[in-house]
Amino acid sequence: MLTHVSLWAQVPDSTQIDQTKMQWFKDAKLGIFIHWGLYAVDGIDESWSFYNGYISHRDYLKQANGFTAKNYDPEAWAELIRKSGAKYSVITAKHHDGFALWDTKYGNLNAVKNSAAHKDVLTPFVKSLRKSDLRVGIYFSLPDWSYPDYTNFTRDSVRYKISEEPKRWQKFLNYYQGQLKELSDNYNPDLYWFDGDWEHSSEEWQAAKVRSMLLARNPNTILNSRLNAHGDYATPEQGMPITRPKDKYWELCMTMNDSWGYQKNDHNYKTLDQIIGIFTDVIGNGGNLLLDIGPKGDGTIPERQVEILKGLGEWTSKHKEAIYGTVAGIPKEHFYGASTLSKDRSILYLFVKGNPNGEVVLRGLKNRINRIWVVGEGTKLTHQVVGSVYWSQYPGVKYIKVPDYVLDKHMTVLAVLLDGKVDLYREIGSVIESN
Repeated sequence: MLTHVSLWAQVPDSTQIDQTKMQWFKDAKLGIFIHWGLYAVDGIDESWSFYNGYISHRDYLKQANGFTAKNYDPEAWAELIRKSGAKYSVITAKHHDGFALWDTKYGNLNAVKNSAAHKDVLTPFVKSLRKSDLRVGIYFSLPDWSYPDYTNFTRDSVRYKISEEPKRWQKFLNYYQGQLKELSDNYNPDLYWFDGDWEHSSEEWQAAKVRSMLLARNPNTILNSRLNAHGDYATPEQGMPITRPKDKYWELCMTMNDSWGYQKNDHNYKTLDQIIGIFTDVIGNGGNLLLDIGPKGDGTIPERQVEILKGLGEWTSKHKEAIYGTVAGIPKEHFYGASTLSKDRSILYLFVKGNPNGEVVLRGLKNRINRIWVVGEGTKLTHQVVGSVYWSQYPGVKYIKVPDYVLDKHMTVLAVLLDGKVDLYREIGSVIESN
């Protein structure tokens, strides 16, 4: 994964993107990222461990002997993902180390020819996702640090310069583009999740050619921003944006603990409440969350990760009307927490964290409120308007009464039915005189 480069400026203006093909992605809200490869065997950093010199490349590849996938159950994976509330999943078909999960005809570094598993582990998972009615995302690293005709090897070792050995670079281009064509022909993914584009320019990667090739196979496939300015949506990593992104389509990818792949000594997991809080912030600002899991080398998913996905699924199932198919909510000046809106913008969903001590506040809402209820329960709530007088445009402050008995143990969601599309009072202030 990439953690040191801003990725917001790599997406073209949304008017240049086919809005229709992006709709499922916009509505999905939640995806599950899967980092699975050789690094899961000894629990070390994926690819970066040998690139940065923490381990030799030779010793890194020895992990292939422990990549057994003996307890791998792709149908159980897909079912867990479905129950989490996710609508799509993205799996690392090939990371920067060049180890491929499918039976590629390009090279021998793959799960079939060069691991203890001796089998294609990508194909059954893709089939299981589709069987579970989930969208298929394929992660593909543009760099391949193990391939002898790729330019870069480790942080301190570069094999050659393109300008000096263009034929060698062309050999690599044929190699990686050949693998992409295999993925396209064999799996026809709904989404390609590229990574590693910082090592070369768009022209050197032939990014425009790659985009055209993939769209020729499937015009509706979606590409993330890491194809060097030829993607459809932005991909911030780990850090929730502080202000609302300008991009129409974006996705925050985030780990459950501090690691992308399985690391047995990383116990710094986020709590379920923290993950739900981050998720609601993301969707409240118009984005998707791609939450990562890291299976072990034998194919089992760590128990803590399973617990988090199940807990997340219970919450998303209860509050699905406020999540899926919604649009970004109102600015924080009007409500202190996260919020979303129905597509017609007539229902405002408020995500209430903790105990609000009896009421939540809406500021500057010009609409009349027709009804308020607790999502997932249906309990009807009342409200009071304070500071609204007939001679002023100032709409007053609306206090929604929230009794303790309706509170969800993780996060409560309220639905506010308005008399039309949401209409906010955005002036700096107003003078209200008592006449």
